[in-house]
Amino acid sequence: MANRGEIACRVFRTCREAGIRTVAVHSDADAGALHTRVADAAVRLPGSTPAESYLRGDLVVKAAVAAGADAVHPGYGFLSENAGFARAVLDAGLVWIGPPPEAIEAMASKTRAKRLMGLAPLAPDEVTEAELPVLVKAAAGGGGRGMRVVRRLEELGAALDGARAEAASAFGDGEVFVEPYVENGRHVEVQILADTHGTVWALGTRDCSLQRRHQKVVEEAPAPGLPDDVAERLRTLAVRAARAVDYVGAGTVEFLVADGRAHFLEMNTRLQVEHPVTEAVFGLDLVAEQLRIAEGAALPAEPPPARGHAVEARLYAEDPAADWTPQTGVLHRLAVPDGVRLDTGFADGDEIGVHYDPMLAKVVAHAPTRAEAIRRLAGALERSAVHGPVTNRELLVRSLRHEEFASARMDTGFYGRHLAELTEPAPDPYAPLAAALAEAADTVARRGVGGWRNLPSQPQTKRYAVAGQETEVRYRHTRTGLAAEGVQVVSAAADLVVLEIDGVRRRFEVARHGDRVHVGADALTVLPRFPDPQAQHAPGSLLAPMPGTVVKLADGLVTGSGVRAGEPLLWLEAMKMQHVIAAPADGTVTALHVTQGQQVEVGTLLAVVESG
Repeated sequence: MANRGEIACRVFRTCREAGIRTVAVHSDADAGALHTRVADAAVRLPGSTPAESYLRGDLVVKAAVAAGADAVHPGYGFLSENAGFARAVLDAGLVWIGPPPEAIEAMASKTRAKRLMGLAPLAPDEVTEAELPVLVKAAAGGGGRGMRVVRRLEELGAALDGARAEAASAFGDGEVFVEPYVENGRHVEVQILADTHGTVWALGTRDCSLQRRHQKVVEEAPAPGLPDDVAERLRTLAVRAARAVDYVGAGTVEFLVADGRAHFLEMNTRLQVEHPVTEAVFGLDLVAEQLRIAEGAALPAEPPPARGHAVEARLYAEDPAADWTPQTGVLHRLAVPDGVRLDTGFADGDEIGVHYDPMLAKVVAHAPTRAEAIRRLAGALERSAVHGPVTNRELLVRSLRHEEFASARMDTGFYGRHLAELTEPAPDPYAPLAAALAEAADTVARRGVGGWRNLPSQPQTKRYAVAGQETEVRYRHTRTGLAAEGVQVVSAAADLVVLEIDGVRRRFEVARHGDRVHVGADALTVLPRFPDPQAQHAPGSLLAPMPGTVVKLADGLVTGSGVRAGEPLLWLEAMKMQHVIAAPADGTVTALHVTQGQQVEVGTLLAVVESG
C-alpha cells in the first residue's frame, strides 16, 4: 500500500476479507500509526520530512520488492496520480492496481486533461480584470491544496506563489494553471469503473458541493435534484473521457454544474475519498473491484441497480470558527453508534500530528430516501464520542440539518454564506454543572469521603471554559449526596450524571482527559481557581494557532516595519496547508520572534503589532 492513514486501513480491510496479505509503508512519524498496526508487514520509508517519505516512489517500490509483494495499491493523494511511479511499479515486475500510466499522464495534469476535453486553461499573464474572478489551481493532485480564488488582479502574483508552494509540498509538483471561477455552482461527479475488456461503468452521480477551502466536507449519492438530462449528459461525458484514454480501474470525472450547464473540472485517475457513498448505493466494494480488474477479471455488461441514498461526512480535527485552523493532540476516543459506517486511520489514544491532512474519519449513512439518510447521519454524529482536539463535528450536524441542504439547494458557496451561523456557540447550559458533579462524585468514590459539613458552609465552585466563554458552577455535598440550585441531582458518577430539570430527566455522559472534559458533544476546559497573571500577552500579540513551520516571512518584514490591517506577515505550514498570519490592525511591528524555517508550537509568540 503506497499510502497511509484512513485509505490504507480501508484497502487493508478489503484485502483481509479477500485473503490477501498486506504490506504497509510508513514515515518515521507513522511508525506506530494504525495502518502499520493492521498490516501483515510494514517497511520504513526514510525522508527529510514525513510527507516527503510517501513521495519517494523509488523507496516505495524498493519496499514492495523487499517485502515480497506482488501488487501496489496507490490509494489517493501522494503518488496516486503519478505516471512515473506507476511505470516504476510495472518496471519492477509488480501489478499496478490502477489505470495505465498513459491514462494517468493524460488526465492527472489538469491542464492536459482540459486540452483533451477541448478546453484550454488561461495563461497567468493573459488574465485581465474582465476574466476575474479566477481560480489558481494545482495541475497535479487535489484535495483543495494548491488552490486560490483571485478577485483582484493585484492579488494574482501572491496567489500563484502560494499555490505553487503548497502544490509542491503536497504533490511534489509545483505546476499551477488559471481557469474562470464559477461562483456558487454545484460540484457533481461521476464514478467510473473500467476493465481491460472494454467495459466502462458510470456508477451514477455524487454531489460534493459542501466544501471548505475547495476541499469536500459532505458528499452524497446520487446527486439530488439533478435533472435527468443533465445527469445523463454527465454520465455520457464521463464514459467518453474514460474511453478517450483507454482507462482501466476506478476513477472519477468531476464537473461544476451551474444554470443547467456542466463545466468539466478534471478527471481523478484514482479512488476518491468519497467512494463509500457510491458503494452504499450500488452495493459494491470498489476496492474489491479494483483488485479483480487488476487480476484481469471482466465486469458484467451493466452495473447493479442503484438503491436508496447515501451521505458521507468528513470529520476533521479543525476549528471551523477560527478559519478552519487544524488541531493537533491525542484522540482519546472515537466511536460512532451502530447503523453507520466509520472509515478511519486512527484508534483511541493515537496522536494527531501536524504532518498530514487533518481528516480523522468518514462517517457514512445509507437509507431508502435522502431525508432518512441525512437524519440518520446527523443523529449518529451528534451521539458520537469524539474526545480530543477541537473538530468540525458540530458544524457537520448543523450543516446536515440546515434547510438549504435539506432541500437540496446547496452549492459550493454554502459555507461562505452560512459559516457564521453554523459556528455560533450553543453549548448545553448544564454541561459545566454535569462536569463538576462528575468530578465531585469521582473524588468521593476514590477517597471514600465527601465534602459534606455538619454546619452550613459556602458551596463548592468549579470554573470551566466552554465555547470561548468562562463559566462558574456551584454545588454542595449534603447528607443525601450532591445537590445544586435549580435542579435535582438524581445520580452522579464519574462517567454519568442524571439531572432532573423542570420535571424532565436528562442524562449527561462525561469523560475527562487531563484538563479537558467532554460532556456529550460539548468540550470544556478546566480552569484554575486562581488565574495566572503571567499568562497574559500584550495587545497585538500574534500567537501560532497550530504547530507548524514558518515557511515564509513577508518581504522586508523586520522589527519596526509599518503594516496595514489584514496584511500578510508570515506563512505557517501545517497538515500540508499554508496558513497566513496577518496584521490585526494598522500599526508597527514591535517584535518579531521567528525566522523562516523555524518550527513552532501552538501558542508560540510569533510577533507583536502595536496599533496606531
